[in-house]
Parts: sequence; C-alpha cells; structure tokens
Amino acid sequence: MIKFFKGFSLAFNMLSIIPFFKTHDFFKGINGYAVMSYPLVGLILGFILWGIHSLLAPFIPFSHLGIIIFSMWVLITGALHLDGFCDTVDGLFVPKEKALKVMKDPHNGGMGMIFGGVFLILKASSLAAFNAFYLLPVILMLSRFNASLAIYLYPYLNKNGIGSLAKKEFNHNLFFITTLYTIIIGMWVSWSLVVISILVLLLSKYFFLKRYGGFTGDIYGFVIELTELTLLNVIIIGLT
Repeated sequence: MIKFFKGFSLAFNMLSIIPFFKTHDFFKGINGYAVMSYPLVGLILGFILWGIHSLLAPFIPFSHLGIIIFSMWVLITGALHLDGFCDTVDGLFVPKEKALKVMKDPHNGGMGMIFGGVFLILKASSLAAFNAFYLLPVILMLSRFNASLAIYLYPYLNKNGIGSLAKKEFNHNLFFITTLYTIIIGMWVSWSLVVISILVLLLSKYFFLKRYGGFTGDIYGFVIELTELTLLNVIIIGLT
C-alpha cells in the first residue's frame, strides 16, 4: 500500500503542477506503481476540469468558458505532454538517425513550434465547441492509459533513461490492474471512446516502431496529446 501511495504521488507530481504531494524522486520499487497510476491521475485531473466548468458555467458564455477550460488544461499539466508533442514533431523533420538527438534538445525547433501552435489552436477550438465536459475525466484517463500501454508493450529507446526503469518495474500484475480499472470505467461510460483511444495508440505504434524501433518519453507525450484531440473531436461530431 505504501508503494502504491508513493507511486501515485510520483505520478501526480509528474503529470500535473498541483502541489498535493512531494514525491519527486524515482525510488526503486515505486516506478511501476507510478505507471499504474497514470490513468487514475488523468481521471482526477479530468474531474478537476469538469468541476471548474460546472462552477463557472452559470456565469461565463459557453465558448469563452471552453477556452478557459483549455487554458486550465494546459496549465495544470504544466504543458508537459505538449512539450513532448513539439519535440516529437521536431524529430520528424530531420533524418531518423539524428531525430533522437534533436528530440532531447531542450530548445524547441521551428517545426515543433509551428505544429505545436497549430495543435493548440485546434484543441482550443475543439473545447470552444465541446458540450460534453462530463466526459473529460474519461478522456484524460484514456489518453494516459495509452502511455501506460506503450510503456508496457513497446521498446523504450533510452536504455539508461527514467522510462527504462519504469518499464522494468511495470510488471504483469500492475499492467493487469491498470488495464482492468481503466477498461471497466471506460466501458461503463463509452465503449467507443475506449476503442478509438486504443486505435490511436496502434496507429502511433505502427509509425514510431517503423521509424525508430521504439518509444521515448517525448513520444508518450505526443500520443497523449493526439489521443486527447482525437477523442474531443470524435465526441463533437457524434461518433460516441
């Protein structure tokens, strides 16, 4: 139980800027529990965003409130996954033998900034048109579940990185628990969102395994952001 709490605390600190916990070190034995907690953290963050929307809805025009929720979404996640999205895009515009070095560069390149800006506009526009904010907890849960799935299922390219340690400690039992609670909650709300979310991961897997032979932390962020945008628009056009 202590390992679970420490792992959850680590995941919460990694995936948000909300200062509830003070676990910042990747202690041996808790990293697998942290990965197990990714979907749970996403669920909680989604409830926070939905709660903010519910409180402000009587006072703020619909479209403007959507933009406020978008801004809060970026802020409470510390733009962590967006940074991974931009770094991943930068890597796509150089030869693949140079891509991993470019992705590790702390400075965003031109293409990452351009595509990141376009992505933010699309996400903001999606939330301005979104009318099912009660589904945000499931959207954030499923997107982070994709990261957990990628960590368990696919090779991690940096053998000495934090992700490698998380992959080693995210064992079969923890993977089963993660999958079980995520699928139960997801299917209870919308089976189609679960299926579409997994399809996003499979398409990403096909592309990145072909290009690099594995995943990195930046690519996990890319997959999370892509999953979120996809699910938002699937709901908007009524495919759920």
